[in-house]
Amino acid sequence: MLTDTHTHLYLDEFAPDGGGEAAVRRAMAAGVGRMVMPNVDLSTIAPLKSLAEQFPGVVYMAMGLHPTEVADDWQSAIEAIESHILAEPDRYVAVGEIGIDLYWDATHRAAQMLAFERQTRLAVQLGKPVIIHCRQGLAETLEVLDGIPGARAVFHSFGGTEADVEAIRRHGDHYFGINGIVTFKNSRLREVLPAIGLDRILLETDSPYLAPVPHRGRRNESAYIGAVAADVASALGTDAATVAAVTSASATSLFSL
Repeated sequence: MLTDTHTHLYLDEFAPDGGGEAAVRRAMAAGVGRMVMPNVDLSTIAPLKSLAEQFPGVVYMAMGLHPTEVADDWQSAIEAIESHILAEPDRYVAVGEIGIDLYWDATHRAAQMLAFERQTRLAVQLGKPVIIHCRQGLAETLEVLDGIPGARAVFHSFGGTEADVEAIRRHGDHYFGINGIVTFKNSRLREVLPAIGLDRILLETDSPYLAPVPHRGRRNESAYIGAVAADVASALGTDAATVAAVTSASATSLFSL
């Protein structure tokens, strides 16, 4: 069984082909038994919950405010998101996706750090891991984590270097989310995987984004995660079945699935 630990099948991009329900069924037919779906902002909460209700035991929810959605009103947005988590904490396997993204706009750097800290503290309070979105903000991300003992995390869509892996490990025994980036011809990620080790890798798609080869350029789906597993297996000198088993066990451990 494969576990997709980061996918957004509830988004409007899937509407032309039967919506999220059809995308989940396609993934299940491809051997994906569980899918963790992180929230983005206030507008995505309803479609996320609706899809999770249709597939209990298959679709699992994470709740948080994405860093690119942190704006001047970020505190009220997080208060609203926290109300969902605190009302039914058992419905959520993680707080996320949250973190730091300074790629597009660094204007809200300070606010992103405060929002990340607040949401991570809530996760620790509730005994849940965090799903971290980190893009050109590793130093800021690690600075926040330094001040929060006990935080457990997966660095979603990891595409960094061995030095980045070492830096992250100095701040905790965290996991690394590996997706279609590993299949890209110009990616150096395959060379970094041995430094991570299979026991700290989680498979993900980040659907509808980052479709793996041979689907690159199309809308991504959880059904394509087998291509990621195959490339990870090749890079680590093992087989896809072993990768599926070990990464699914790690997902069970981190998210208490």
